[in-house]
Amino acid sequence: MSYLVLARKSRPQTFDQVVGQRSVVKTLQNSLARNRVAHAILFSGVRGVGKTTLARIMAKAINCEGNGDNRPCNACNPCRDIMTGSSLDLIEIDGASNRGIQEIRELKEKIKFLPTSCKYKIIIIDEVHMLTTEAFNALLKTLEEPPEHVYFMFATTELHKIPITILSRCQQYELKRIPAAELGEHFEKLALQEEVEIEPKALSLIVREAEGSVRDGLSLLDQVFSFGEKKISIQDVTEVLGLVNRDILWQLSEALLTGDRTTALKSLEDIFAFGMDIKRFSSDLLECFRTLLLTRIEGCSELLDIPAEELHRCRDMAARFSPETIHQKLNLLMRMVEDIRYSSQPRLALETGFLKIIEAGNIVAVTDILGKLQQLLGSDGQSSASRPAVTVAPPAPKAATTSPPPAQPSQPVKKKITSELSPEPPDYGEIPLPEEENGNNTPHEPFSANRTVPQPAAAVQKSVAEVHATPKPTPATTVPEVHAHAKDIRKHWPEFITYVKDRIIWMAQDLNRARVKEVDGELQLHYDDPAECSLLRRKENKNQLTEFVLDFFQKELKVHFILPKVEDNPDEKNGVDSPQQKRQQLAHDPLTIMTAEIFHGQIGDIRIGPRSR
Repeated sequence: MSYLVLARKSRPQTFDQVVGQRSVVKTLQNSLARNRVAHAILFSGVRGVGKTTLARIMAKAINCEGNGDNRPCNACNPCRDIMTGSSLDLIEIDGASNRGIQEIRELKEKIKFLPTSCKYKIIIIDEVHMLTTEAFNALLKTLEEPPEHVYFMFATTELHKIPITILSRCQQYELKRIPAAELGEHFEKLALQEEVEIEPKALSLIVREAEGSVRDGLSLLDQVFSFGEKKISIQDVTEVLGLVNRDILWQLSEALLTGDRTTALKSLEDIFAFGMDIKRFSSDLLECFRTLLLTRIEGCSELLDIPAEELHRCRDMAARFSPETIHQKLNLLMRMVEDIRYSSQPRLALETGFLKIIEAGNIVAVTDILGKLQQLLGSDGQSSASRPAVTVAPPAPKAATTSPPPAQPSQPVKKKITSELSPEPPDYGEIPLPEEENGNNTPHEPFSANRTVPQPAAAVQKSVAEVHATPKPTPATTVPEVHAHAKDIRKHWPEFITYVKDRIIWMAQDLNRARVKEVDGELQLHYDDPAECSLLRRKENKNQLTEFVLDFFQKELKVHFILPKVEDNPDEKNGVDSPQQKRQQLAHDPLTIMTAEIFHGQIGDIRIGPRSR
């Protein structure tokens, strides 16, 4: 069979036929015109964007014998030989099948000989990233200083896998994806050449599926041409390629945004009846919502590479919803796709996910909620303008002989009284009027030092009588200190243990084992075993405990340990304990117990020395 697929039949033979890549093409043409062609050129990019095509065009242009500036001419013998694949001076190998060091050695032996029919030998290595590390190392010296009659052309889709030592010896050209507009024009020209009429929507769908790759788009276009007649419709494209109709996707997207459950579930039923892959359908639906979000955000429409007709439709739909609403439902869709990946019933997960997205509703901005809340607070029976203004008057100036104000009954009182009461009644000639609110809820103005208010005679006589009736204490008599915050030992002992635990954990554990009693200004701690409080009875720890007792109970209590037949201070004890007593002390030591509690263990054998083993 002599039929050639469109990907081979329509392969560009000159720089003018290359789709897209204008900057790369212009650079290569200028390098040819100025005789500044690098001896090693590396083309990188995604699949189907023209890497190998540009390498072959450069091979023809370098060996072209035409006199014009527009090379290659495709008319001279070197150009025709390279086009037909019969040139002995063009060596094109695949890096995946010739990746070893032995193949590179053979290649180095071949390039030593001068070209036979062309001016230069051209070495094209496709998928060069597949070469082994040893092969790259063997190529380094030849690539850096090749013979004058040799040019290297490399092509790769994974630039990051090539060693930096190779990259530094090559002139790199990064090929981009082909824009949708240029790809659509190219496919339309090919359809006219093949005498096939294709609908614009069908052509846009093929362009979108190509994803910027010319070869992928040509393969799809060739498949559609083989299926259809002289006129290709969008139904033919969706049926041949196994795609979901774009109208159904936009209908489903609108149903999810408007909250139409019936339309959303029916659209999902149509998609499943068509036999669409769930993964592909989820990807298309996410792409629709991404398009809606970007069209709704000002200045982001340029990020979309879709046909103008579909872009206009997206803008009309997105204008009806806020960006927050679209963003929220896009996030819910992304979570739903992750759940479907691990679900045993994907369809049920899709249906429940759609219902969850619909029930989410529109998003209300926080500023709107705060504004409504402010309105509700401002309309609780009266407006803010009709509310009485509350003002605070400045305090009255203090006189030099003014005595301190009496303490309030609710405040703690802790002071010593050493003053004497005067036998003569005080002078009530001028009494300052206290500040209080009048009937209009407006405070009085501060009184000056000269303003006085007359007191009733009966009130004055009563005050004088109360003063004379107060017993006069003897000079230098003091009232004992009063602790208003004093606490009961038995009642607040658990709270005291918590108080100590926040500061010293092991001390709280020791206190929790004691029986407490308050006797004649002493805090007696009863222990059944002296080992339970051996650490606590040390002088520095006992002083610390005394401070805790004073701070918490507000009482000056002396801490006293009550032990069975053991003196209060173990440091003053004489004699030597037996090994059994030492083991018992170590077993009940607070540090040992706390260590066992931390590591969730228990105390086993206790060894105290070589003689006790």
